[in-house]
Amino acid sequence: MKKSLLLIPLIIVACKKEPAVTSVQDKDSTVVTEMPDSVVKTDSVALRKKDSIINNAPATKEVLRKGVMRSEKEGQIIRTADASQLPFTLGEEFTKDDQELVLKLTHYDQPNIKAKISTKAKDFNIRFNQIKLPNGDYDGPFGRDITYETPGKGEVWLIIGKSNMASGNTKGNFTVSVE
Repeated sequence: MKKSLLLIPLIIVACKKEPAVTSVQDKDSTVVTEMPDSVVKTDSVALRKKDSIINNAPATKEVLRKGVMRSEKEGQIIRTADASQLPFTLGEEFTKDDQELVLKLTHYDQPNIKAKISTKAKDFNIRFNQIKLPNGDYDGPFGRDITYETPGKGEVWLIIGKSNMASGNTKGNFTVSVE
């Protein structure tokens, strides 16, 4: 009986799984959050399609691109795509106020990046808030279009959200085209 009581904590510790860790910059500081594996997923439709459009917005009738990861936590949507898939258009939807989209482009090796946010709503308050470069530097804010020289190779983040300097609706569908 005593031996079995000693084995229970060992079994629990042995079965514990390490969570994925992500780093996200929020205004003036970097926040590291843990995300369970069940939150990070690959869209199953994405694995079957090979078109040049990536989408998650229900109102937009487009197909998902191969290998696009998506996770959502506390108002932040994180999409990860390999830069070898460029150019592409990604569809998304903000359903709550103060939501943010972080588009992570892995293995980025081009000298510059060009991206554009498009929406059908005229009063949609959305812009590129920041860009994170492969060397870890951040820059921004920008408007709905961005053309930026990217020093070095690595992961580039495009952080999209509302502009605190403007008014307008912060919920709705939009697309991000990246070249």
